[in-house]
Amino acid sequence: MIGTEPAIIVHGGAWAIPDEEVEAHLTGVRKAAELGWKVLMETDNSLDAVERAVILMEDDPTFDAGVGSFLNRDGYVELDASIMDGELNAGAVASVNRVRNPVRLARMIMERTEHLLFVGEGAHRLAESFGMSLIDPRELVVERERRRWEEFRAKGMSSRKAFEKDSTVGAVAIDSKGRLAAALSTGGSPFRMAGRVGDVPVVGAGLYADNRKGAAACSGHGESIIKVVLAKSAVDMLALGLSAMEAARAAIDLLGRVGGRGGIIMVDRDGDLGYYYNTPRMAIAYAKRGVVEALI
Repeated sequence: MIGTEPAIIVHGGAWAIPDEEVEAHLTGVRKAAELGWKVLMETDNSLDAVERAVILMEDDPTFDAGVGSFLNRDGYVELDASIMDGELNAGAVASVNRVRNPVRLARMIMERTEHLLFVGEGAHRLAESFGMSLIDPRELVVERERRRWEEFRAKGMSSRKAFEKDSTVGAVAIDSKGRLAAALSTGGSPFRMAGRVGDVPVVGAGLYADNRKGAAACSGHGESIIKVVLAKSAVDMLALGLSAMEAARAAIDLLGRVGGRGGIIMVDRDGDLGYYYNTPRMAIAYAKRGVVEALI
């Protein structure tokens, strides 16, 4: 498809974002959309744009991705990430804590291996073989999350209840050649059991991209998102004639079937954008025709 209007939309998580954190979330997603748009204009490559936008949010301790991620029940960070292009190529990682930007590793897996998903120490060894510097897992921990973990532990918080504080980050984009891409990164739900993996590295659940239809990236209760294969379900709705906004809303209605809460961002093959969520708030920003808007 030649002559498509480029666009990018990003999210910083669907959850009950506290009033005192709203401004940081708005600033963070706006910067990610601005960077993603800049990359789109410079490279005309949607995959580059979503990767760079997500890396920026992984590096921002505001979000539950990379540095600043939530701690699991044992008190340490486990990261998941994925990336996918519209030719149905994808890469993903799960349960890593020695890679600062797991979305970078996910792209390397997609482009440099014949596999799709690596986990734990195998993913760390692969990252090192690709020349990525491994970090001390303590570098990912911030004092805010250490205090939050202490609070959850003292209250005996369940992981489902603690989910109300989720802020996975994601991006979807289309370039002028009509190539779609999506990327996600997360530190998972707070106070979850060690080794738990949610929707982010599951292709079709957390994200999906198909040049013939559209692309989507999700945020929310991972188990519920997996059950309804949320991202692919939403993209398939575009093929039925729904607009991006209509498909996003229909997808979240579907999530409600399993009692799930979350949100979704989308772009269709014509570059139209959509988003919807059933949580109290969701941090979103998008760029099209050089104009960047952020909302929460």
